[in-house]
Amino acid sequence: MTTKKESPQAQAKPVTAPDIRERKNGEKICCMTAYDYPSALLADRAGMDVILVGDSLAMVVLGHRDTLSVTVDDMVHHTRAASRGVTRALLVGDMPFMSFCTVDRALRTAHRLMGQGHAKAVKLEGGAAVAPQIKALTDAGIPVMAHVGLTPQHIAKFGGFKAQGKSADAARALIEDAQAVEEAGAFSVVLEAIPVEVSSLITEAVSIPTIGIGAGNVTDGQVLVQHDVLGLFDRFTPKFVRRYAELGQASEQAMAKYVMDVRRGLFPADKNTFFMPDDQVDQVRKIKVKKKK
Repeated sequence: MTTKKESPQAQAKPVTAPDIRERKNGEKICCMTAYDYPSALLADRAGMDVILVGDSLAMVVLGHRDTLSVTVDDMVHHTRAASRGVTRALLVGDMPFMSFCTVDRALRTAHRLMGQGHAKAVKLEGGAAVAPQIKALTDAGIPVMAHVGLTPQHIAKFGGFKAQGKSADAARALIEDAQAVEEAGAFSVVLEAIPVEVSSLITEAVSIPTIGIGAGNVTDGQVLVQHDVLGLFDRFTPKFVRRYAELGQASEQAMAKYVMDVRRGLFPADKNTFFMPDDQVDQVRKIKVKKKK
């Protein structure tokens, strides 16, 4: 009897936050979002180093217009689902809007994401302003991924999804933010939607890995939203996205074909149908059924 062979990812040593921390200036770090068991399973099998259960699920999964509406309960639910599909990658749970506005709230949110959601690290948005929360979390033994630049939870302040750090003063502030989160104990920092010149300076200025999303090819790694990569979200496509498939279009076409086959009586076919044994067919035909009036 043969047994199913495990994937290389299942056999590999699980990635930890210290592993990612040590990848500074090393092999590029590959990160992608996932929001449930099947998407996390695919990302893990594909060889991702980090799987982020991002608050972007508010938009690409739950249909909200921004990320502000997602709750801690939502994040815990989706992180727990994603955790069942991950065997190798580092699973990071995103801390949603206003869930880490104080040290106490940050600790409680992180406790839920790790205790109930089974995340192995958490991510929060902000620079120097959230350094006390990052320090408290790391002091409590919770690995933290930071996030500076375009922080979607602050779009009301920014006036929309706009690139950041486009002036010398703004660039200087971002560098200071990245250094502040490193000093507070973050093991890595996401740089979103900033000029490549600025991301290069930040990558040189900190000793923790930088993971870019719209920050050029000078960072220590990259992260994208899975639905953008696979063509499953078409409301808008950020400049920094590269689509590697059009699964949304392919899925729509497949379902339309199903509708056509059902209406034409082409599905289910005999190969999709259960039949009784021959010796039972005649007996079944003798069964008298009373029709309802």
